[in-house]
Amino acid sequence: MVVKRDYTITNYEVRDIRFPTSQHLDGSDAMNKDPDYSAAYVIFYTDDVHVEGHGMTFTCGRGTEVCCSAIEALAGKFINKKLSELVADMRATHRICTGDSQLRWIGPEKGAIHLATAAVINAVWDLWAKAEDKPLWKLVVDLSPEEFVQSIDFRYITDAITPEEALELLRKNEPTKAQRELEMREKGYPAYTTSAGWLGYSDDKVRRLCREAKAQGFTHFKQKVGGDKESDIRRAKLIREEIGDDGVLMMDANQVWDVNEAIEWMEDLLQFKPHFIEEPTSPDDVLGHAAIRKALYPRTRVATGEHIQNRIIFKQLFQAEAIDFCQIDSCRVAGVNEILAILLMAKKFNIPVCPHAGGVGLCEYVQHLSLIDYICVSATTENRVLEYVDHLHEHFLEPVVMKNGRYMAPLAPGYSIQMKRDSIEDYTFPGGKIHKALANNKS
Repeated sequence: MVVKRDYTITNYEVRDIRFPTSQHLDGSDAMNKDPDYSAAYVIFYTDDVHVEGHGMTFTCGRGTEVCCSAIEALAGKFINKKLSELVADMRATHRICTGDSQLRWIGPEKGAIHLATAAVINAVWDLWAKAEDKPLWKLVVDLSPEEFVQSIDFRYITDAITPEEALELLRKNEPTKAQRELEMREKGYPAYTTSAGWLGYSDDKVRRLCREAKAQGFTHFKQKVGGDKESDIRRAKLIREEIGDDGVLMMDANQVWDVNEAIEWMEDLLQFKPHFIEEPTSPDDVLGHAAIRKALYPRTRVATGEHIQNRIIFKQLFQAEAIDFCQIDSCRVAGVNEILAILLMAKKFNIPVCPHAGGVGLCEYVQHLSLIDYICVSATTENRVLEYVDHLHEHFLEPVVMKNGRYMAPLAPGYSIQMKRDSIEDYTFPGGKIHKALANNKS
């Protein structure tokens, strides 16, 4: 692959950036009661002072410093690397991070080191897209099927999909890609909202937010469940009243239940016609998800993905017929490369991809991935919606644009993840002015 403009990575910067969202219970659910939306953030500087590669992985406050340390362990490997060398073989570039035999020991391909890999690899893709003057999604859409497949590490998943199968799938969609790209540029990608459903919100606030979301064009709404059953029933009744029978209601337990508990709890919520139950149990429990799905399908369906640690667990979920919806996360797995592998497997197993977003930066990231999925891989938006949460977009140079409940295709070069410099400085933990002010208020 030839780059339009070549750059050399000369230095990097890592920041622990935390937003005090727990003050208003934004993001609160049955498992994560007081998250402070945060980012372990990396910047690759180049020999052109005007061009940088930005990447981040999402965290919830404490522990961000662990991911930052892991990023430090990886980012140095890219110093003095030319972009042209890195993109010539993106599979090999990916393995710069995943193939380090000593760092691999604290994974492998999971946990903090994998979160850090996502930040670093996504920063490389951001730099590449900027070098090509394209948004990330367009960079990938313009790759040939062969270049697309060359970016993927197929180790451990060839029993589910081979490079040859992936090539055949992508080539089949080539003749109609331009048509789907034009559609996305004109209409955008369908979304659903979680902003109205946080567990810590009052009933009045939930009712108000449902009405606001409907006025903005949303037809799909998600409710957090699993804290208290009677409260879940009351809240589901309220939301169903607000969105009507035609509105689509999803539910999300955020891993709080055991397998049998999930089945029993959902039996009492089925009266509200939930489209799916998300993360009903531990994200590592493939057979548990399969058991829950067997008990509840087709009265409701099972979704998971935001905490699935790598392509291997996704493979097993697909093979075990354990989920009905695949919820990729842009920086839980190891960046764009691994996401492409998961999209291809989801297509082969006919599982719709409905990505996880929200947090800080995740909406900015994942809008690109849904466009790649539709234009290159799935070629359909049937049963597919992309999560939207209305928090913290103002901190990004190129925030998401929503119209009538749809993500409009981003057009600026890069991966849309570059934060404003003032936000980086103000929210850096613990020395930024926001955190100094909070510390002074506590004292």
